Amino acid sequence: MKRELDILVLSDLHLGSYGCRAHELLAYLCTVKPRMVVLNGDIIDIWAFKKDYFPKAHMDVVKRLLKWSGRIPVYYITGNHDEALRRYSDARLGKLRLLDQLSLTIDGQRYWFLHGDIFDATMKHAKWLAKLGGFGYDLLIRINHVLNKVLVFLGRPRMSLSRRVKNSVKRAVNFISDFERTMAEIALDAGHDAVVCGHIHQPRIDRISCDGGTITYLNSGDWIENLSALEYVGGSWRLYQHPSSGVATRHDEVAIGRLEFA
Repeated sequence: MKRELDILVLSDLHLGSYGCRAHELLAYLCTVKPRMVVLNGDIIDIWAFKKDYFPKAHMDVVKRLLKWSGRIPVYYITGNHDEALRRYSDARLGKLRLLDQLSLTIDGQRYWFLHGDIFDATMKHAKWLAKLGGFGYDLLIRINHVLNKVLVFLGRPRMSLSRRVKNSVKRAVNFISDFERTMAEIALDAGHDAVVCGHIHQPRIDRISCDGGTITYLNSGDWIENLSALEYVGGSWRLYQHPSSGVATRHDEVAIGRLEFA
């Protein structure tokens, strides 16, 4: 039986890239029944797009999202990897809407949904450097993809090289912390009660204190390393994390890694 969700937030799927865990993502999508979906950037990886690489599982994810958009509101917010779509912002197709950012009032609270790349200093001032870093990240993901195939064949658990690099490099840890605080401060200054973003592939639900007060910060993570999503049900946000050791079946009600936040 599918779990009913009031809101589902997904980001950083990177469909069309070698790192996208489309099979696991599709398995998860088959277990939920949302009333609203927010696709918070980097859904299709146009930076990494190649004409000869878009597997069936990736296309099946697209089809399911489009199927949902025929029945429920689906907001597609552009990110840096799908920034080519920004020229079409505010386009509508049925219940599917393409946006650069979105403001919603949810249970009396003002939420600001955006990918977050526009407040990334690397993206803003040195786009070529960001793309170079993206190339290195994609290469690491490809190596990781091959490594995990070997590990699975040997019956051993998967591992994330990129996550290990991020957690071990002080500069990367500081960047994540700075990004989260910057997002919180800008959202609070703009009069929002909560900010929901992606971009840094770090799933999190927290309260961040700034000079002007305290704000709720949410990040939906990604479907390359963390296999995570944000779920809003009955007035509470939950951070969902898909099991990385295997693929859930169509009828699973996966409850791994949820964090309740009232």
